[in-house]
Amino acid sequence: MEKENRVEFKVSGKYALFTDPLTKIGGEKCSYHIPTYEALKGVLSSVYWKPTIIWFIDRVRVMNRIRTQTRSAKPVKYGGGGSNDLAIYTYLADVEYQVQAHFEWSFHREDMAKDRNENKHFFVAKRMIEKGGRRDIFLGARECQGYVEPCRFGEEKSDYDNYGEIAFDLMFHGFDYPDELGKDELHARFWRPKMVDGKIDFVRPEACTIRKFVRSMKANPPESVGLEEDELLEGFEEWEGHK
Repeated sequence: MEKENRVEFKVSGKYALFTDPLTKIGGEKCSYHIPTYEALKGVLSSVYWKPTIIWFIDRVRVMNRIRTQTRSAKPVKYGGGGSNDLAIYTYLADVEYQVQAHFEWSFHREDMAKDRNENKHFFVAKRMIEKGGRRDIFLGARECQGYVEPCRFGEEKSDYDNYGEIAFDLMFHGFDYPDELGKDELHARFWRPKMVDGKIDFVRPEACTIRKFVRSMKANPPESVGLEEDELLEGFEEWEGHK
């Protein structure tokens, strides 16, 4: 039976660049072999997000064989000054993932308490997945365009079916943001994932035992964007009347 706060989708792209964002300022970049929790959360937030909810990524399934491709790039010099230096970026090539996720309420946003309607957010999230998202999808970096479509998690053939277990070393998991943490601080989380037959079960953010304090940050919560502007609320009300 389908839970009314759980969604499933497929995301694919020609390239992906999943890195530790703490190392992204200048220099050469090399992608992790698997997507990070934070990158997939960003994909889903681009598909559909409101300040009422927090997306949690439950599982990801790697569909295509992990392959890398190097490309030269001219990195931005954040310290100022012109430069003709070239850097080598190592991307993942021809990626496709199945993702399973769910949302929970953002209890630090009491101003959104009246918007806590599970059926509504589930319905709109599914509709936005069918439409390919509300905003542009990126796979770890802006130059890596992604494409979203509905799927059933576990269906279709994966190059890693019956492959066995692959363990990965310490890897960036995600950020603890002030509006989700309840503190005026930004922290980075790390974990050691393992992939079994192409599937990776993500631990919940609070289960990550390795954390790094990044900096003090005050939450600046955005205003809610109404559903009426996309005529989504009308569709939801029609669905409510026929279920």
